[in-house]
Amino acid sequence: MGSSAKKKKEKKKDFQKVKLKVGKTKAKAANHTDTSFKAKAIALKQQSLSTHAPTVEAQCAHQLSLLNHKSDTQRRDSLAYLTTVMSTHPPGLPLPQPASVIVPAVQRLVLDGSNSVRQQMLKLIQSLPKADIASHTDSLLLHTRAAMTHLSTDIRTFALEVLEWLLSVAGDEVVSCAGGWVKTLKCFLSLLGWQAEVGSKWSAMRTYGRGASDAKVQVKQMNTLAAFLRAGLVQPTATAAVGAGTDAFPLWQTEHHVLSERSNAFAHLNLFGSTRDEEAEMYEDREDRQRVFHELAEGAIAAGIEQSTKGGGELGRAGAYLRKAMKEGMVDFHRVDIL
Repeated sequence: MGSSAKKKKEKKKDFQKVKLKVGKTKAKAANHTDTSFKAKAIALKQQSLSTHAPTVEAQCAHQLSLLNHKSDTQRRDSLAYLTTVMSTHPPGLPLPQPASVIVPAVQRLVLDGSNSVRQQMLKLIQSLPKADIASHTDSLLLHTRAAMTHLSTDIRTFALEVLEWLLSVAGDEVVSCAGGWVKTLKCFLSLLGWQAEVGSKWSAMRTYGRGASDAKVQVKQMNTLAAFLRAGLVQPTATAAVGAGTDAFPLWQTEHHVLSERSNAFAHLNLFGSTRDEEAEMYEDREDRQRVFHELAEGAIAAGIEQSTKGGGELGRAGAYLRKAMKEGMVDFHRVDIL
């Protein structure tokens, strides 16, 4: 009986409410820690936090490795960090990571599914020296062409922005690198649907032409194609000025008699080379690019421009701008044909 009564008493004790008297403080908990002490200073064993901090080179290398992260936020933040470092780096000093390491690591992000990642990637390569970009034009152009034919409209439009920037900083390298002229021309013809039919009859059939948004994309494609043709076909102003200034006797056509600035001046003859691959060949001479353009694309582009200008509006203005660029680039070529 005694043990049973004791158990009931203890059980009842768990549910009893403690009555507190007025003015009496509540009892402290069993695990209470007294933090009422005050300290004027805290002494650390090592007060320099930068003793073991990684260098900028190591941090850039780490951020480059994070570009393979599955999170688009992490990829964007890594690109933003690299952009800040490259843009604020003192000119004349070596970069924390050379462009030969950065460009191959970021060029595939032209095809990234996140728009913020793509835009940040473009800002990063724009912060690099132009001379370094020129030496990596072929690989950048390869990924850009792949993005130009992507199923996503946003990626195709972004690829055109990248190509326009490449033409502005390294136009000669874009049109003269291996595959840069013919493959890019065929890519534009495929995008615009301007293909040649059998029997030298030219057609102008749209492949991406449904709706107002696709019409805006086509306008962007035509404007970029015009910039591409200007870079490859239009004679540079400086070269034209030299020829005009040396017309007086006895300096006639001096530019044709001076030593060539190219390393292999007679490469176009292909005297000792293997069989040429038209698409992957390098067309460093403007005359060669004119000839290939006339054979492969001039008729199709002319037919496509004629159809585009009939509709008027932005499409018609883009067609007129493209026609002007094509005429300026091919005016001397057709004059030679007539003669």
